[in-house]
Amino acid sequence: ESLPCAAEVPVTAAHQALSSFDFMGHRLSLDQLGLPLFTLAMGLLDGFNPCSMWVLLLMISLLAPMNNRPRMLAIASAFVVVQGVAYFVFMAAWLNLFLLIGLSRISEIIIAALALVAGVINLKDFWRYGLGVTLSIPHSAKPGIYARMRKILQAESLAAALLGVFLLAILVQIVELMCTSGLPALYTRILTMQQLSSLHYYAYLALYDLAYMLDDVIVLSIGVITLSQRRLQEREGRWLKLISGGVMVGLGIYLLL
Repeated sequence: ESLPCAAEVPVTAAHQALSSFDFMGHRLSLDQLGLPLFTLAMGLLDGFNPCSMWVLLLMISLLAPMNNRPRMLAIASAFVVVQGVAYFVFMAAWLNLFLLIGLSRISEIIIAALALVAGVINLKDFWRYGLGVTLSIPHSAKPGIYARMRKILQAESLAAALLGVFLLAILVQIVELMCTSGLPALYTRILTMQQLSSLHYYAYLALYDLAYMLDDVIVLSIGVITLSQRRLQEREGRWLKLISGGVMVGLGIYLLL
């Protein structure tokens, strides 16, 4: 048998070094690289959902006239952090539900069907925004959100304002549950199909959540720097609905197939 040429050995070693790497203690090959990138993409897309973006921009626009950037940053940042923690808990609940159900074909079909319905509703909102069934914050809930925001603005101490922000963030997360449940449910169902360890499941949820919060952090930073009073317009909401609806339909078809 002939021995390998000396030049072939470093090439093989280099190929092995480049074809895999450690991610959160888990060895990944280039074939598996899709999951981290898929997680980041889904989290970023989910962060731009019209419901949470509407609330954040509304808060920034109401805080801007105070011309107090430190207070504005503290209040809005607390809102983003509480939203992020609550969203992680929400996704963990989806994850444990799917782990309990197991990898059954029936559960995949049900989630796919719900995703297709939610996606079609969002696509409908692009052409007929708010008409008929819609996955948005109900108009009946908006006066309550405005009232809580006014209390936060009128709070004499920062501690009282932060407490109000905590309660508001929890309330908003509950109110917008239907608006935001589509993509997290799809993602966690696809994640459980990878059959990872518990540590890696939660690590990917954390990565998703950080990407989800990144959108808010960018919007918040711009708002604090410019003291912007701009709010989410209907035209922008339509495009966000179109993008999220298209992704839901695509992932729903993926689960079906």
